[in-house]
Amino acid sequence: MEKVAWINLLFDFYGQLLTDRQKNFTELYYGQNLSLGEIAGEFDVTRQAVHDTLKRAGQLLEEYEVKLGLVEKFLAERDKLLEAVSLLNEYKTTGEAGKVLHASEILNEILELSLSAD
Repeated sequence: MEKVAWINLLFDFYGQLLTDRQKNFTELYYGQNLSLGEIAGEFDVTRQAVHDTLKRAGQLLEEYEVKLGLVEKFLAERDKLLEAVSLLNEYKTTGEAGKVLHASEILNEILELSLSAD
């Protein structure tokens, strides 16, 4: 996954744990594609200050993911759901009942994992 997409995904999950300044800079840089200079001008700080804040925010987001693993879990569940949908679509074209059974097993596995996390 490319860096911008990865940081945006981490930000979606953990952004509220950042300071307001880190949130603002991260949203503007990664979400709205503003340059360091544009952000610096808007907040009356140096480009270096923006760079340092973004670097620290990125490190924190990565640390939160290492500790909590929410993005990894989300991506794994999404992949399983995509697999189940693919199997059900194959069933529609082939009529092979085994596809539905396999999709059901995948969905039950996701459900069990989410219930065990509670």
